[in-house]
Amino acid sequence: MVKPALQLRRMARVAGFLGVTSALLPAYALRDQLAADAERDALRDRWTRRWADGLMRVFGIELVVLGDAGHATQGPGARRGRLVVANHRGVVDVMILLRSFGGFMVSRADLSGWPLVGAAARRTGTIFVDRQSKSSGAHTIRAIREQLTVGHTVNVFPEGTTFAGDEVRPFHAGAFLAAANQDVDVVPVGIAYSRNSQAAFVEETFPQHLARMSVADRSTVVMAVGPPISGKTERKAASLAERTRDAVREQVARARAHADDLDAG
Repeated sequence: MVKPALQLRRMARVAGFLGVTSALLPAYALRDQLAADAERDALRDRWTRRWADGLMRVFGIELVVLGDAGHATQGPGARRGRLVVANHRGVVDVMILLRSFGGFMVSRADLSGWPLVGAAARRTGTIFVDRQSKSSGAHTIRAIREQLTVGHTVNVFPEGTTFAGDEVRPFHAGAFLAAANQDVDVVPVGIAYSRNSQAAFVEETFPQHLARMSVADRSTVVMAVGPPISGKTERKAASLAERTRDAVREQVARARAHADDLDAG
């Protein structure tokens, strides 16, 4: 049974989540309708970053960044497209990447039907993928390539789902089919949660994960950003995926060491 104080925290966080999302979504939709075409990419990035930052505050997440996340907006004509690749420890990872990099998320298809969150994801151009469908996978690869080609940022978790612990599982090759042999930057990112964090995923269902997050104490999360890998250096998606996985492993180890130092201090 949840203690009264924790129940109050859960209620406050649920209210905060609903308040932040329901306030920002219609405001963004209105401004997007009024904005000139050339302004829409920057407007979407500002909104998603503001939304992600607000939710991290609601859930008590303090982010420490090692390396350069490159906060400048990526958009048509700005510079090369950027595929941001990270390990996946929990739902907070989505907020971390959007706050740090902006751009588009690649997400599981069923998210599009979720109340409120699905509407926000659709409105901001989330690329949905059903990993059980070959046609969906092909559509996702084309969508990622289109965004990268015009200089956008696309954020992916190529392990395919959340895992407990720091081990980086094998990467699905899909996103790398869009980046291999292309003039794009592949940015390896490692995410590590403090050892006592209740915001990180453990062996549980997704609803259980969210329920535990809603009553968790404040958490510190460390994100380490490595030097970009040029997609042009690898002709094959499998080779690019494995090279990037090695780089993500290095950044996870770097983030873990820093998180442990913070815990010890």
